[in-house]
Amino acid sequence: MGAPDAPSAFPWDDVLTLALHTLHWRPDDLWRATPRELAAAAGFSRRQAMPLRRADLDRLLAAYPDLP
Repeated sequence: MGAPDAPSAFPWDDVLTLALHTLHWRPDDLWRATPRELAAAAGFSRRQAMPLRRADLDRLLAAYPDLP
């Protein structure tokens, strides 16, 4: 049984680059943001949409037919 992996350092440089350079936040915006807000702003919390199933497409086409 091996030793557990050592924890890695927090990626401060990446967080600062994202918040200040990419998102154009002011430093105060970054320090007031919660981790969840930062993740959402970075796009990490976006849920992937499920692809439309054929049965759902057929139901939508029947409900909203193209008008001639």
